[in-house]
Amino acid sequence: MEKDTDRIKAIESIQKKLLGKKLNYKEIFTLMKEISQEKLSDVLTTYFVAASFREGFSPEELYYFTKAMVETGAKLHFKGIVADKHSTGGVAGTRTTMILVPIIAAAGFTIPKTSSRSITSPAGTADVMEVLAPVTFTVRQIEEIVAKTGGCIVWGGHLGIAPADDVIINVEEELSFESFDKIIISIMAKKVAVSTNHLVLDIPVGSTMKIRHFKDGEKMAQKFSQLGKKFGIKVASDVNRSYEPAGYGVGPTLEALDVLSILEQRKERPLELEVKALRLTGKLLDICFEDAKINKNGEEEAKKILYDGRALQKFREIIKAQGGNDHVSSEKLKLTMHAHRQMIKSKKSGKIKGVNNYNLNMIAKLLGAPNDKFAGVFLNKKIDNNIAKNEFLMEFYSNDPYKLKEAEVTLLNFPIYEIES
Repeated sequence: MEKDTDRIKAIESIQKKLLGKKLNYKEIFTLMKEISQEKLSDVLTTYFVAASFREGFSPEELYYFTKAMVETGAKLHFKGIVADKHSTGGVAGTRTTMILVPIIAAAGFTIPKTSSRSITSPAGTADVMEVLAPVTFTVRQIEEIVAKTGGCIVWGGHLGIAPADDVIINVEEELSFESFDKIIISIMAKKVAVSTNHLVLDIPVGSTMKIRHFKDGEKMAQKFSQLGKKFGIKVASDVNRSYEPAGYGVGPTLEALDVLSILEQRKERPLELEVKALRLTGKLLDICFEDAKINKNGEEEAKKILYDGRALQKFREIIKAQGGNDHVSSEKLKLTMHAHRQMIKSKKSGKIKGVNNYNLNMIAKLLGAPNDKFAGVFLNKKIDNNIAKNEFLMEFYSNDPYKLKEAEVTLLNFPIYEIES
């Protein structure tokens, strides 16, 4: 009887939201509980998502929804300064997390990073980390890994953290939209659930990002900060313009190679990715140092830890603790790439004026990413680079030769590069 009553109350809450009315915590908690336990039909959940997209949430509702998502799911427990990082996303091939985590852990701070697998992109952080080590663990196992190394990079999708969010995301993917307020709730609920109290947010802005206008990015950063205060989380935001992947590779193994080349300080490493990772890490270290009463500059300390090899050493410790091969290197990983390769040449000379990230994602997935760990696109050229006719623009990788042909044909109608003669 009580279960039927909760379902009725949840439906009434959806009706209220459809009429543009505000919900109290009790109503929101019941709604989140029913959604997390999948007691409501997809149609009812869709009505809720649509109503929330149209009306948005008041500051109180943002807090209530975040709190309810946390309370209806599992939690990880850590003490002291607990650091974390998240990106609102929109561009592939920008794997800053796997560089930031070992630097933060090497600096002496706890960073239990739970990451997602790919939803619409060619690879999520968990897909890339899985190239190097297992990422699926229980809550207890994660706590043990972090106790050993200070950090982890694991898949959070099966842990039961903010389970209502996972149900809602599935609906949003079908509808192809997600409200800014829902992005804030989704991120903050998962941070609260893992004991985060210091957070850096990467908020990329651009025509192919989730957030297209700088003013919206700044508004979102402000909301994150205000909501963070209510949960005792100090938030540092980095609102930045993004036009292309910061790395060279798009696809699990190709992105792992970018990460390793930076940690190893290889000459051919993607410097744009390194600069972005150091900037984000520096901002996170600054707020951690402030509360730890340590008189150091965050970005300068991040550079020292990266350049002197401590970040690479810590990354290998994390890999070992997660059951991977801690002797891995970019050279050794390259030797495992047995995928078929197709070099793509430029049909004209000119200057690279743009990268179509939608087309890049589509073609990388067409090649088989992320299920095929070796599949993806390696970008030989970046925006503002010059290109000669018949010079190599990029490389396609796939374990399926037919997918290579399909991707090459698709490229004719969906070009990745915009070249100005």
